Amino acid sequence: MKKIIMSVLFLFVNLQSQDIKSLSISTELPLGDVKMVSVDGKELSMNALKKENGLLVMFSCNTCPWVIKNQTRIIEISGYAAKNNLGVVIINSNESQRDDVDSFDEMKKYSKSQKYKWPYVIDKDSKVANAFGATKTPEIFLFNSDGILVYKGAIDDNPGDVENVKREHLKEAIKETVKGKGVSVKESRSMGCSIKRS
Repeated sequence: MKKIIMSVLFLFVNLQSQDIKSLSISTELPLGDVKMVSVDGKELSMNALKKENGLLVMFSCNTCPWVIKNQTRIIEISGYAAKNNLGVVIINSNESQRDDVDSFDEMKKYSKSQKYKWPYVIDKDSKVANAFGATKTPEIFLFNSDGILVYKGAIDDNPGDVENVKREHLKEAIKETVKGKGVSVKESRSMGCSIKRS
């Protein structure tokens, strides 16, 4: 009986890890037409939010210490992307905390406190996070004008210490994408809290 239980648990863990395999560079934007509810009550899809130069997708939440540590950087880089004619969407996939710190009301409060000028949306049942293979908050996915993934990972090379950032990976990727160049650093390691799936 113990062997059967262990086998089932092993299978479950393997299936879960397959479900959250990270999106590969050069992959098309997944679930682009899926509508997510924004804190302003609108239902929005990523394809509708994509602009002339592409789309910046950021997985985030309200209370993760890594998100809080990076709040200023999140706002600055989102504004930079928007100025460069990229759509911006911040996605909250913490489904297991939907009745608590990541509730719709708490998201509204957080968005207001941060003065977000872009959509902050609910990822119901973590479907979009699963499709992307997103595992952390904050975690970045940058798509070009054709909806192709050109960069994923962290905002910069030192999420823990803004004073010691040597390279702003996402900013450089945005610059290169807008100019129609290949992105020189396509992936970096994101640091953050785990996404609290259902």
